[in-house]
Amino acid sequence: MLPVDATLLRLYVHNDDRALGRPLYEAVVEKARGMGLAGATVFTAELGFGSDRQVHDSLSEYTFLGAPVVIEVVDSLDRLESLLVELAGMIGPGVKLLSTLSPVRVVRDVSPSEQPGAL
Repeated sequence: MLPVDATLLRLYVHNDDRALGRPLYEAVVEKARGMGLAGATVFTAELGFGSDRQVHDSLSEYTFLGAPVVIEVVDSLDRLESLLVELAGMIGPGVKLLSTLSPVRVVRDVSPSEQPGAL
């Protein structure tokens, strides 16, 4: 469940980074899931560059390796800090961002004809 004081952790890694014998992004999501965190999502990026200034393109056969992948994990700040401690041995230097969120719940408006028991 998403806490009221939600925080977003965003990690930038490469598609070929590995940890525990599998892709790093997969290991991070499994660790977050194992810790019972609210949610995690992995996004592949089409194009990007980092501190090495080399542009990586997910569609290029020459620069596919090292293409950017963004991992987002949502939960409270203290739980995300605990995750970062757990990930310390897996993730090398790189960009890690923490952002405070303002969760908004969207509730579907149910018309009287859609309510349970309506004819």
